[in-house]
Amino acid sequence: MSAEWTPKSWRTKPVVQMPVYPDAAKLEAAENRLRNYPPLVFAGEARKLKTKLARVSQGEAFLLQGGDCAESFAEFHPNNIRDTFRVLLQMAVVLTFGAAMPVVKVGRMAGQFAKPRSEDTETINGVTLPSYRGDMVNGQDFTAEQRTPDPERLVQAYNQSAATLNLLRAFAQGGFADLHKVQRWNLGFVEDSAQGERYRDMSSRIQEALDFMGACGMTSENTQAMRETSFFTSHEALLLNYEEVMTRVDSLTGLWYDTSAHLLWIGERTRQLDGAHIEFLKGVGNPVGCKIGPSIEPDELIRLIDALSPENEAGRLTLITRMGPDNVKRVLPGLIRAVKREGRNVVWSCDPMHANTVKSSTGYKTRHFDQILAEVLAFFDVHKAEGTHAGGVHFEMTGKDVTECVGGGQAIREADLSARYDTFCDPRLNATQALELAFLLAEQLKQERQLVRARELAAGA
Repeated sequence: MSAEWTPKSWRTKPVVQMPVYPDAAKLEAAENRLRNYPPLVFAGEARKLKTKLARVSQGEAFLLQGGDCAESFAEFHPNNIRDTFRVLLQMAVVLTFGAAMPVVKVGRMAGQFAKPRSEDTETINGVTLPSYRGDMVNGQDFTAEQRTPDPERLVQAYNQSAATLNLLRAFAQGGFADLHKVQRWNLGFVEDSAQGERYRDMSSRIQEALDFMGACGMTSENTQAMRETSFFTSHEALLLNYEEVMTRVDSLTGLWYDTSAHLLWIGERTRQLDGAHIEFLKGVGNPVGCKIGPSIEPDELIRLIDALSPENEAGRLTLITRMGPDNVKRVLPGLIRAVKREGRNVVWSCDPMHANTVKSSTGYKTRHFDQILAEVLAFFDVHKAEGTHAGGVHFEMTGKDVTECVGGGQAIREADLSARYDTFCDPRLNATQALELAFLLAEQLKQERQLVRARELAAGA
């Protein structure tokens, strides 16, 4: 970390995707209040996540990162938090059981309130207003009052994040995540699907294993790993004024940590090497991520890695590819080779959502399950060919029974999208689609493990 870095160093750099607040005094007052609020997460938790991600970078674990496209104030409800957490638990247990590999669970939750936009303004019927940038900035309704960035929304986002984190910690450590309850995690609408049937079969096998372990003396009462799970939060570090006021000095290490989430990432639109977002994230001790699209060149990627992870510390940096299946095959091999050649430690993760967004014939923005799957499979295929670890996936998903992405086992059609299209921004996988992907991912990880063992045996011979 540079000796000159401070949480407000970003203010000296070019900045994009930040709202313009018309009332500077009101903004300063909101920021000052937040400076005095307690941290949402703690430095020790962020270090624990970094340790787990180091195992991912070394091919010993897998990263599952998922949650809402953008959290909203209107849909804030404990049932929604519970259902998304429950689907992530289901996905994680499918991956762990099928791939025999630890899964690091990170939610796009408790802070994912802001979204980058292609245009700063939106025009309807000759009226031009600021674009909707997420509930943390402004409102969805197309009125001057709603679309004006309001600093009080920063405080509301903090309060909702605190309440969400409180519930997530209770779920993770209060018994809800006990493996003995694995059969109860099925949501009603998933239970009646083909994926629900597969999940029931798998959970029965898990229960048999737990019964055997119980007979050997290992139970939830005496084995913490059976009754609790580690769950971490993340969001895009888009509103740097909010991230700045949430950044505190850790009393144990004397280092700066962003206490708004365990992991922060930079998006494809804000990863300029000389920009404010890189400047901010390079100075915090949290594990960080960066999304990369097909336009990035290998030498640019190395400079990006060196800016965000100058110590080349395992677990510090996650590279999240968002390219589309064809571009993954074309671009990713060269990037992997450059990173291997230069000896950089990174976690490779795949976001198969953002490069596969299309407009349906019915006018809804959607994503096709087959294209999402094709990008994930291409990601795994490239890593198999390069002898590297496909370290993780990054999904926009929900525990609700929405109809926003076309296809999957439910065979959702474009004509079905209007039935339950609830997203405030981008289309999300529903619980059945997310679980279907988890089973497919487990097969890929199992194949990867078998390939690694074969290579090790060949090397030993």
